[in-house]
Amino acid sequence: MSGSRTGTPPAESAPAGVPPGRAAGLLGAGVLRAWGPGLGLAVAACVLLPAVLPAYWIYLAVAAMVGAVLMQSYGVIVGRAGMMSLCQMSFAAIGAWVVLRLNLADAPGGFLLWLPLGGLAAVPVGVAIGLPALRIRGVNLAVVTLGFAVSTDIVLNASQFPGTAELKALARPALFRSDGAYFVLTVLVFVLLAIGLAAVNRTRVGRSWLEVRHSERAAAAHGISVTRSKLTAFAISAFVAGIGGGLMAGQLGLVVSGNFAMMQSLALFAVAVLIGPHNPEGAIAGGVFGALMATLLDRLHLPQDLGGILFGATAVLALRSGMSQTDLVRLRRRERAARPLLEAASQATPPTGPPTDSPPSPAPAPPPVAGAPLLEVRGLGVRFGEVVALDRVDLTVPAGTVTGLIGPNGAGKSTLIGAVTGFLPGYAGTVTLDGEPLDRLTPSARARRGLRRTFQTTAIAPELTQHEYLDIVAGRALPEREAEQILAFFGCPPAAVPVHILDAGTRRLLDVAAAIAARPAVALLDEPGAGQSAAESLDLGRKLARVPERFGVSVLLVEHDMDLVRAACATVTVLDHGLVIATGPTDDVLADPGVRAAYLGTVVEETL
Repeated sequence: MSGSRTGTPPAESAPAGVPPGRAAGLLGAGVLRAWGPGLGLAVAACVLLPAVLPAYWIYLAVAAMVGAVLMQSYGVIVGRAGMMSLCQMSFAAIGAWVVLRLNLADAPGGFLLWLPLGGLAAVPVGVAIGLPALRIRGVNLAVVTLGFAVSTDIVLNASQFPGTAELKALARPALFRSDGAYFVLTVLVFVLLAIGLAAVNRTRVGRSWLEVRHSERAAAAHGISVTRSKLTAFAISAFVAGIGGGLMAGQLGLVVSGNFAMMQSLALFAVAVLIGPHNPEGAIAGGVFGALMATLLDRLHLPQDLGGILFGATAVLALRSGMSQTDLVRLRRRERAARPLLEAASQATPPTGPPTDSPPSPAPAPPPVAGAPLLEVRGLGVRFGEVVALDRVDLTVPAGTVTGLIGPNGAGKSTLIGAVTGFLPGYAGTVTLDGEPLDRLTPSARARRGLRRTFQTTAIAPELTQHEYLDIVAGRALPEREAEQILAFFGCPPAAVPVHILDAGTRRLLDVAAAIAARPAVALLDEPGAGQSAAESLDLGRKLARVPERFGVSVLLVEHDMDLVRAACATVTVLDHGLVIATGPTDDVLADPGVRAAYLGTVVEETL
């Protein structure tokens, strides 16, 4: 790679001049700096606020922490998974109803046991509401969840919460009976949920939410089950909301339907979009914002409707920008933490002597017999109405090779990749991988079988570091050394650098590196050279030619850059108007007059 990208390491350095472990250490220090003040403030709040605040402000502090717990629910479903759910307070109502029903029955265990039971009771309802999300998204999903919120309002207005008729208020545990002590309990619950959610966010399921949020197609191409990801997000968010509803019941003693009205869900959704509660500080800010807004407007002698106007206007702005306020703050914080890595990489002296070219650990599994057919496409046909996009296409990717797929615009190259990877079902013909048929499998199932692809347009969550993105795509936690070596091989910055500061060309290289890091049998790369200079594109071609030997991954390369194709591919197949017009060794095919005519759009006369 040329020096056009700031901080890009030498192509073969590993790990780009940054000593092993230093990248994690630098960002780890940033994490400690971020969390240290927050934990200190939490301890100070638990000790000082109940002692110094008047009773009314302690009550507001409790309301703020209950709101922060509810905002964590929005943080999962809206912030992480990117789904528009307008019924989170309905899940909270289920949690409150269960807690009050157990209190009315004098069930054993007490409030501290009833609280998680209320959260669990909301889980199956959350999964049921999440089922429509498998088919619809965006505003349509918002309408469905709003319909559930309206239905919940009708049911709650028609019947009272348990204990209301009997005037049996919920008794708090003896240790947390006062408002000050109950504030400490709400902080403890919030911290426990924050720790649990942070642990989930580091799992493949938690990180898959960010993939689904930015591109469901990319998530499926990486072997992620979009169905499981969405339903898990709804289930966990419903559980957290149920906990929040139980805490509200403990705060008030008795609740009424108005505490969980549809408008409450809408207001909290607006706060979630504006602030971004998918991290602890954002959830706390959202809870404080919601609890104090009415009081602040009253103290400033402003109309209460002004709060709704502010919520709506700022939420629209946040939706248009695609970034909440805490997202912006966290991205800037990560960028500052990553600057030393980029500076160290840019100032590093390239290693002398022959480059180290040993395979990253773990070593790739040996591929099938070199040259044996690995990916086989036979009689592939795709029609869009009366338009024939592909007509009886045959294609083979031998093991241990890089095979090119070229053709003029509109030839059917991307259509072929979409059909082979399962994104265009209903095609004619067969697709087999290492002798196993794939035709009945979904895109994510094909990816898990060993068929990975990239897209012409990258869709990588900017919140991630490069290492985190590699982990998601690979489906496993990559050791730091392995991640650094793969990234350095393709000329990417150190693994701890966040995605949002990478330029478009480097993001495309990151996408290729991630596909290779998954160690599939075959990687289908759709125009990976786009956005590269001529020199960078040629360098990429040379690297791709070494991928089968170094990483044990065969490649089907779709590309327009003929220099890249010559550098990378041993054989080439040419499509034109959905038909295979040539296949064979790269130089022979590119010299074929019919191929030249297809690209030039003219008849090329042979010279005598």
